[in-house]
Formats: sequence, structure tokens, C-alpha cells
Amino acid sequence: MTMHNPVTPDAIFQIASGFMASKHLFAASELGLFEHLAEGPMTLELLAQRIGIACPRLRIIVDAMVALGLVECHNQWYQNSPVATAFLSGDSSPDLRPFLRFWNQISYPAWQQFEARLRTGQATFEPADEERIRMFSEGVESITSGAAQALACTYDFGCHRQVLDLGGGNGSFLLALLGQCPALKTTLFELPRVARLARKRLETAPVVEQITIVEGDFFQDPLPPDHDCVLLAHAVHMFSPERNLTLLQRIHAAVSSGTRLLLVDFWTDTTHTHPLFATLIAGEFLVATGEGDVYSEEEVRTWLRQSGWCYLTHLPLSGASSLIVAEAQQ
Repeated sequence: MTMHNPVTPDAIFQIASGFMASKHLFAASELGLFEHLAEGPMTLELLAQRIGIACPRLRIIVDAMVALGLVECHNQWYQNSPVATAFLSGDSSPDLRPFLRFWNQISYPAWQQFEARLRTGQATFEPADEERIRMFSEGVESITSGAAQALACTYDFGCHRQVLDLGGGNGSFLLALLGQCPALKTTLFELPRVARLARKRLETAPVVEQITIVEGDFFQDPLPPDHDCVLLAHAVHMFSPERNLTLLQRIHAAVSSGTRLLLVDFWTDTTHTHPLFATLIAGEFLVATGEGDVYSEEEVRTWLRQSGWCYLTHLPLSGASSLIVAEAQQ
């Protein structure tokens, strides 16, 4: 008689409990657990004294970090794991703590309205005050820092004179590429409230003279002229296919023949199920704007063809991010 492995609900429990792991991690970061352990191994009692939380309650979150592989315990002395040391201790780059703060304080509450957004298509959050806009920008910079560095090293910016970054947040992608090509002239085009924060962020940067900041809405206002390379990084996923086609048409109308277009995003396969991170984060974009989604290379190639661009190549960057390169045709 053939024996079959019984079907168990283990996968369901693992997926459904994912929010618990997230909140443990968010809380550990907010409490400064990893920064304290960056000073060296500590007992639970010493950690509790440093953080200001009673040992029984702190043990819950420390045990969770051990179980998740972010903290190690040796003879009742705790220390950061290599991955926590590399990304959460505050002593290295990229620093992913702003990303965790953004997801904890802005994204996580917004996801509680996910079902309603699936039904209505309305945006859940729109950062209103300067502090939340700053938290949003720093979080996005943190999660996309790998892609920014990879783009600067993967694509040859040496063949360009002036690069226009549309919706470039606080300028992190421009800082990365100027680190490789410091002679480039660049322009950051952003909404006024984001541009103000970008000015504060960039005013002390060594390459500040190479970056011009222009305020505007790329769906409504004229785009800065005379650039031979246009960067659109992690912006397409915020809009519907129709609006993305309109945006690509507007960019094409504003540039000369031969201008390069660099599209950085979480491009998927034709099924929209790979890479997994891209598939899951599509919900984040829907919650944020009411129309956001992730898109496949094939979809982008259709938009490019319809808007006057010639598709050139598709290159991997970092994690789930990749680069699609196109060139403006007459």
C-alpha cells in the first residue's frame, strides 16, 4: 500500500505568524538593542539596565532575536550576529534602521487597511508633516541603497554629461553615481516638500556643486532640459500602467534623440511571482497610492515601444532590484 505524506497546516502557520517576527524586529531596533550590543557582549541584566526595561519583558524580545538569527547567546552573554552587526548596529553602511523605522511607523499601520484598499483602490497614507516625509525618504534610501550602489558600478555613466533624476527623493542615487563619476552634472527633480529635505541632506555633501535641485511634479510641470540621461528609480511601481505610459511619453517629449532612460525597479517575470520580494511588496505600493503595483519586463517593453523608446537591455542590480535601459528614438 502506498503511503502518502500527510498534508499539514505548517506553511499556513509560518506565513500567518510573519507579522510577529516583524514586530519583534521593529521593536528591537526602536529600543536600540543592536546599538547596545555593538559595544560588546552583554548579559540580559546589563542590557535591561541599559535599555530601561525589566528583564522578564526584555527577555521575550531578546529570545526572539536569537531564534531569528539576529542575536547570538553564549553562556548567557548576548551579542549581535554578523548580519545585525553589518546592517543594524549603526556602525556600518548601509544602515537598515531607517528602513525598519519607516515600515514600523508608516507602512505597518497602513497595511491594516489593505483589504479595504483592494476593494476601493484608495491610497492609505500620504506623509503630511515634515517629520514623516523625512522618515519616508530615509526609509526608502535605506532599502534601495544596495540598488543605488549597484547602479553606479553596473552602468557606464562616463559616457554622459548630465543626468536627470526624476523623483529621486533625497538624492541618494545621485550621490552613489557621483561617487563613481564625480565630474558629472546632475539634476534632482522632486516635489517641493521632498526637495526641501533633499537640500538639507545634500548641503554638506562633497559633491553638492554637481547637483541642481528643481522643484516640480513630473506629471504636470516642464522637465529640466539638456540632459542626455534620465533616471527613474523606484517610481514606476507607484503608478498604474496608464500613468506610467503617460510619464514615459512626457519624458520622451522632453529629451533629444539618443538620450538614455534608466528604469530601476522591482521588475518581475511574466507571472508577477518572481522574485518573491517583488510579489509581496506590490501590496505596499497599492496601499500607498491606491494604484501602485509591480510590473514585468514585458510590460515595460510595451510601454517603451508605445512611447518612442528603444529597449536596449535588462541588467540585475541588488536583491530584487534590476535595471532596464532604453534610448530615445526620433
